[in-house]
Amino acid sequence: MTILILGPNGSGKSVCAEKLAARLSDGALYYIATMLPYGEDGRIRVEKHRQQRADAGFITIERLNHVSAIPLQPDAVALLEDVSNLLGNALFGGERDGNIGGVYADITAMCAKCRASVLVSIDGLAVQSEHDGETRDYIDALNRLNGKLFEFADAVVAMRDELRKYITIV
Repeated sequence: MTILILGPNGSGKSVCAEKLAARLSDGALYYIATMLPYGEDGRIRVEKHRQQRADAGFITIERLNHVSAIPLQPDAVALLEDVSNLLGNALFGGERDGNIGGVYADITAMCAKCRASVLVSIDGLAVQSEHDGETRDYIDALNRLNGKLFEFADAVVAMRDELRKYITIV
């Protein structure tokens, strides 16, 4: 089973994903962290997430790419936090052709290795006139990747800032 959680920054998707993964788990519970923290804001965000899941029983694996190479137990639940960082790591780490196929294949191969997976991604990004070409390409690639994962997932949770306490299953 794969569940995709989509929403804007600050919508509560990470907390929702952690609770959902913990509820699904009766064995190993993995938290796959993909963020490469840049600057003080990045370090603060990573620390906030570490504290948030400190007592939840997660085995944390920090991995910037190639998540399918992580050895997961077949009965495990894996939370991938998050798709948008994983894609950014790939695109800005030299794979700048906008091809999302490799990242998609990597994620789906990871999902196949465990009983359940929870994927978190930023949703609702739109290209603005002030965005440079790299940013436009990234937003376009993320929207396409989210679309492919939407089709792949068994269930989708859409988080919204104004509806933090409510979950919409699509």
